[in-house]
Parts: sequence; structure tokens; C-alpha cells
Amino acid sequence: MSREFPIGLTPPDWLVRNLQPQQAPLNRPAVARAAVAMALPLAIGLAVGQPAYGALASMGALSGVIGDTADAYRMRILNIAIPQLFGAIGVTLGSVAYGHGWWAVAALTGIALVSGMISTIGAVASVSGLLLLLNSVIGAGLPLPGAWWVAPALMSGGGLLVLLLALLAWPLRSGIPERAAVANTYRTVADLLATCGDDPSAGYDAARQAVTQSLNQSYDLVLARRARHHGSSPDLTRLLAQLNAITPVVEAAPAVHQSGRPLPPQIRDTVRHLAHAVETGYTGPIGLDLPAPTGESTRAVDHALRHAAEVVTAPDVDPRGIDDRLGRPAALRIRATRAARNVLLSSGSWRYGLRLAVCIGLAQILVSTVPVARSYWVALTITFVMKPDFGSVFSRALLRALGTVVGLVIAAAVLSAVPRGWWDVLVLLLLAPLIPALTPRGYGYQTAAITPVILLLSDVLNHQGTALLLPRLIDSLIGCGIALVAGYLLWPESWHTRVGDRLAEAVADTARYVESAFGTAGGVVAEGAVGSAEGAAGSEDGVVGSAEGVVGSAEVDPAARARMRRRLYRDLSVIRTEFQRALTEPPPTGRLAAGWLPLVVAVERIVDATTAARVRVKHGAPEPSPAEVTQVARQLRELAEGVRQSEVLVEVRTELTGPAESVLEPLRQEVAAARAIASPH
Repeated sequence: MSREFPIGLTPPDWLVRNLQPQQAPLNRPAVARAAVAMALPLAIGLAVGQPAYGALASMGALSGVIGDTADAYRMRILNIAIPQLFGAIGVTLGSVAYGHGWWAVAALTGIALVSGMISTIGAVASVSGLLLLLNSVIGAGLPLPGAWWVAPALMSGGGLLVLLLALLAWPLRSGIPERAAVANTYRTVADLLATCGDDPSAGYDAARQAVTQSLNQSYDLVLARRARHHGSSPDLTRLLAQLNAITPVVEAAPAVHQSGRPLPPQIRDTVRHLAHAVETGYTGPIGLDLPAPTGESTRAVDHALRHAAEVVTAPDVDPRGIDDRLGRPAALRIRATRAARNVLLSSGSWRYGLRLAVCIGLAQILVSTVPVARSYWVALTITFVMKPDFGSVFSRALLRALGTVVGLVIAAAVLSAVPRGWWDVLVLLLLAPLIPALTPRGYGYQTAAITPVILLLSDVLNHQGTALLLPRLIDSLIGCGIALVAGYLLWPESWHTRVGDRLAEAVADTARYVESAFGTAGGVVAEGAVGSAEGAAGSEDGVVGSAEGVVGSAEVDPAARARMRRRLYRDLSVIRTEFQRALTEPPPTGRLAAGWLPLVVAVERIVDATTAARVRVKHGAPEPSPAEVTQVARQLRELAEGVRQSEVLVEVRTELTGPAESVLEPLRQEVAAARAIASPH
């Protein structure tokens, strides 16, 4: 007979969220590359009688395996090669500081400051900063074999081996990842259209989020590549045109959902058919079996789908007629200058750099004054736990400790039962694939996979066997403790949620979007003003808006309006991700985030309702009066101000009136609902 779990022993929600594995597909090529790239260097080292050299190269391959996450081949070069350069610099600097006492403490503290600051630029810079500090710690904590240049060369060579294996299929599959991404965007749009008109709308909201993520990924891949080709690649021009062509379909979806009437299945099937044509490069005739439109929203879908079909099947596309809906990426020199300026002048980069430097400095002072076996593991633990774009410090410290315990159990079995030598190669062949397989599941799972591999390679260098296990556990717990105290508790911004500030900016941007959608006098929007959250998301695409403002008039540039909407959804997606991370924090942060999250959903629906109203007007509905638009925008700005001024939800007015038959009536209802959410219950 089953018994209910004792209430007193029920784990808190934030702990359950931390331990719950994330769903992700298995990347079989990455799994195979990890096995070969990590086992081969060790095998070569054993074959030539230099197992220590092989272990160093395998350690370098480990960093390449961790960075092997991109789909597009050019992005793989950035994700793996650039961090390897920083890793080589790091191990060189660390080796120079090895054995120099307090000079080593000062050197690692300074490197930690630089590492933390550059980690705030974006995804590639984050991994580069991580490797810079990690390899510095290894170089300063271990007597590495050979001349000063041997360890950097071997570790970089191991990482570049992963890159070489990742690029083997490039001549045969060039451009395929980008086409697959655009085709997947079409499929997510088909799923979105299939949920339109559903009640309740939970399925629609989830599908809309999937469309936002897919569009972000596709634009990032295509625009990043197109920047290098300067618009001269016909394939990339076609892909960008196809992405732009699906945008009107996405814009029509809110109007259909608002109508409450599901679309015929032929609509969804047509979009899936177009997705297959995108993926295969088909340019022949497509017989459209579309039902006759019956209203404003269905006319919008019909018109958008017919236009998309023409673009998808067009054999040639004029690059002069293609508008980059997110703005053309700036030149590499401009993006590098902007990134350097942001790092030096941004208070966020200085705050994170100082937090990391304080933690590393304290760790090095501790291990310099108190005898701690294998002391460099303390700083290694702090480096992983304090990673800025992998979630909260609290959650990572907890998961790091739990993952280390699980990894130590595996390592104990390996080190005690497996003879050293060629058996190590076989063990690496079995353990290395677990790293890319478990990393998408969560940080704790990644730690459990990496720990036995690191200990096995460390044993090849130091021959200490199971004597490594207890110091590893103690050092990891010390590092987690330092990160929690000096990198989390002592910084109020860590345990007081700041996501309300960014949500307030998104609400204010939504007010400007409402004005620009209907051409009121207040709708003056500088493209660079929208998307403030995008830079903090760590995007490496360097996508920037044009310098031209969008001036409110009777006719607002549709491309500019599309850019605004896309940036709003991108910003809200980033904010939603931050809220999800905050939910893994213990009270009060997690509780506050749970209270704010419904308002994020409400703002997304306001953007949807604005787009739906704009689509209806374009396809025959009467224009709203300027007074109606001004009233809605004013209410949104008041909401933004209320959100900005408080960490808790505060009471706001919900006096929204207007003609019931107006195209803005659904928008007014969504704004009123949002303001009701922002009131105390």
C-alpha cells in the first residue's frame, strides 16, 4: 500500500527545479568526437612513451569538447579555436607564476579580473575567459612537464583536434546547418498556426516561445555568415529572404488566435511543405491548396503564405531587395571596438570581474597559508561555479557539490579497479562521450561526467590513484563555500532579484511599439533603444539596428516595425530565461521571481495583441483613433514605472475605456490584465 511522502521531508520547489534534468536530444556526432578526441592523444602519448604529454593533450581536448556546441561550421571555429588561444595564454601565464608564492596569488587574482570582465561580452568570449582562468590555475598549481611552450602547445593541440574532427564533413555539408535552421523555423511556425484559436491558450504560448527561439537562432546563424560574405552569397541571400518571408505569417498568427477560430489543417500542411522545400533547396512549382479566406485574420494568413511560397520557390533572389529584419551585422572591427568599450565602461563587467577576482584571491590566499592537498582544485571549482551565463551562483555551487560526489564514486571505481596504462584509453573511450551526452541535462550532470575524466588524467600526471579522491572532495566543497559567501551572499544584487528593471524596460519598449504600430506622434523610436536585454544575453552575432529612427507618422516602415517586434520578443525571451534561473534560487529570490513571471507572459500577450491589431487594420479593419493609442501607451508607461520602482508587485490603475468594436479592444483587455497582475492580491 502506497504512503504519501511526509510533508516535513518534501523538498522545496527551488531544489526540485535544480535537480530536474532538462530534456535535450542526444548529439551523436559530438559524442563520437568526444570519444576519439580525448582517447587518441592519450593513446599516442602511451605509444611514444610520454603518457604525461598525452594526458595534457587530452585535457585540452576536454575544453574543446565542452565548447563543441554550435551547429554551423563557421560558428564551430569561433566556439573552439578562439577559446584555445586564450587557454594557451592562460597556461603560459600560470606556468610563469608557478612556485612564486604571493606573486602567484596576485597574478591569478589579476587574471581572474580580466577573465570575468571579458566573459560578459558574449558566448565565445565567455568560454574564452573561462579557459584563460582555468588554464592559468592549472599552470600555477601543477608542475607541468617539458619546456614552457610544451604544455600550451599540447593543450591547444588537443582542443584543435576536436575542431578538426568537427570540420571533417564541412566540404560535404556546407550551408546545411543554416538551411536546417531556417526549415525548422518554418516547422515551428506550422506548430504555432496549429494551436491558434485554442482555449486555453497554454499551447499557443509555448508554441510562440518556440518560434521566438527558432527565429533568434536562424537569424543569428544566417546574419553572422552573411556578414562575412558581405551579401555576395546567393544561398545566404535566399535563406535571409525565406526568413523574412515567414515573418508576415508569424505576425498574422496572433490575429488568428485572437479570433478564437482554429485554422484549417491545410494551412499547417502548407507551411510544413514549404519547410521541406527550404531544407531541400527545391525551386519548382508548389500547388497551394489553401481554403478561401473568411475574415481579416484569415486574409492575412492567406496573403502571407502565398508570398512565402513565391519567395521559397524563387530560383534567384536579388540581394538589393533583401532587408535584414534584425539589421545587418556591423563589421568585425566595429564590433570588436564596441565590445572593448562596453567591457571597460560597463559597471556590470566590472562588478562580475571584481566578484570573480575576490573569490580567486581568497582561494589562493587560503591555500597559500593553509596546507591543502591539490590546492589548485579550489580555484578550479570557483571558476566553474562563478560562470556568468550558466545560471545562478547558488544553484551552480549546490549542483557542483552534488555532481562532484557522484563523479567521485565513478572515479573511485575506475582508479581502484582499472590498471594504469592502455586500460586508461579504454576507460576514456567510455567516459568521454558522457560529457556531451549529459551536459545538456544540467550543470550537475555535466560535473558528474567531467569529474572522473579529470581525475583519471590527473592520475596519469601524478600517479596518486585513489589518494586523489578525498582532496578533490574537500577542495570542491571549499571552493563552493568561497563562491557562495564571497561571490553570492556578500553581493546584494545576487540575492535580490533585479529582473524587474529589465522587465520595466521591455514594457516601456512595448509602449513605443504600440505607438509606432499605429503611427501616433509619440512613436519616435531609435532602433538602438530597443533590445537593451539583447546585449546581456551573451549574443555573439553582433546584430545591431540601423542608426535611423522610426518616426511616428501615418506610414511607419513595415521592416522597422518588424525589427521592433522581433527585438521585443528577443528581449522578453531573455527576461523569461532570467526568471527561470531565478526560480532555482532559494527564498526570497525564487519566490519573488515566481510572482513576477505571469507579468512576463502578460507583456508577451500585449505585443501579440498589438501585432494582431496592426494586421487586422492592414487587411480591412478601421484604424483606431490617436486618442485610443495614446491612452494604451500611457497605461503601459505607468505600468513600466510601477515595475521599475518596486521589487514587489504594486497596485496600479486599470482605467481603460474605448469603443467596444475598436480594433484595440483586445489590446486594452490585455493591458488591463497585465495591470491587474501587477496589483497585490
